[in-house]
Formats: sequence, structure tokens, C-alpha cells
Amino acid sequence: MFTGIITDLGTVRGIEDNGDKRFIFNCSYDMETVDIGASIACSGACLTVVEKGTGWFSADVSAETLSKTTLVNWCIDTPVNFERALKLGDELGGHLVSGHVDGVASVISIVPEGDSRRFTFEAPAELAKYIAPKGSIVLDGASLTVNEVDGNLFGVNIIPHTAEMTTLGQWQPGNYNSGDCQVNLEIDLLARYVGQLLERQQNG
Repeated sequence: MFTGIITDLGTVRGIEDNGDKRFIFNCSYDMETVDIGASIACSGACLTVVEKGTGWFSADVSAETLSKTTLVNWCIDTPVNFERALKLGDELGGHLVSGHVDGVASVISIVPEGDSRRFTFEAPAELAKYIAPKGSIVLDGASLTVNEVDGNLFGVNIIPHTAEMTTLGQWQPGNYNSGDCQVNLEIDLLARYVGQLLERQQNG
């Protein structure tokens, strides 16, 4: 499990194709404290460390993960948000996050709002129904609060600290093409389970 609080901002160092893809990442973690087999959320996708060294680690990614995430489009120097797995007793600063990406959302607009930026995203229709105003959402691994929802569209505010510490800060008004910039989306765990329970009751 994770909290959606990004603790490192790294890059893709290399990509190997051996059936599945192996990504090698640059990072700032002290890798002596990270075990082989440990879980690290990479822009929201929970991956397993299979190799490591000073300032880097690698993880294998299945075809299923590639089909559900933005990882399919990653290349050398792609920026990546990192979060190590939650330990018992750690502060829960965001909300409980599984690291299992549900789908991909597209950036529709970015508007300055004071020192912050208001992002509007479009979610896949099958996921949009689980997104609620003032609810939690995970975008590229970052725990955020939903401001408003309009059909498949939803908005969030990115404060300067989040912009500085995550990949979201690299997108500013005027430097993206609508629909081309995408993020990994994980809906709130509670919303998912409540929604599925209600659907079963309605269909039962």
C-alpha cells in the first residue's frame, strides 16, 4: 500500500525488451535500504524492484500493466514520480493507495489560479462514475482532492509544492496538446468497492 505522497522525482534511465519490458530508473533513494522484491510506486504503478545499484533500480512490467497505463509511452528521460511502500506506523499523509492503476486520464486544460494551477482532466467513462467532488483521486501516483465533476471531466488544483515535487509541475498553460498529455489514474478504493456493491445489489 501507498499514501499518494511522492517522495522522489526520477527519470527512465533505460528500457530492455525481453518479452515483458524492463525499465531502469534513476532515483535519489538510498538503495541500500531498499530490498530486492520491494514495491515502489512509479507514477502510480506498483512495480517490484528486481535489480538495483547506487542511484538506480529496475523493474519488470507486464503487457497487462502496459495496456492500462502510460508506461507504454515511456522512453529514455521520461520523468517519473516515486513512492516507497507504506510501512506500519508511517504517517498517512494522503489516502490509502493500492498502486493498481485503473486507467488513463487526459489533460484537457490548465488555468493559472493564484500561485496554483487548476487542471481539468477527462476520465474514461467507466471510471468517471467513481469520481466525486471533494473525494480523493490519484494522478501519476499523487494523492489529490477533486474540486468539481462534470460528466467525464473533473478538476484538481495543483499547488506550487506539488508542482515542484512531481511530474505534474512540468505541464503549464500553453505547453501541452489537449488530449495528448495523459496521466495514470487510480480511483479511491472506498468509492470503487461501494460502487461495485451497489451495482451488485441493483443487478441482483
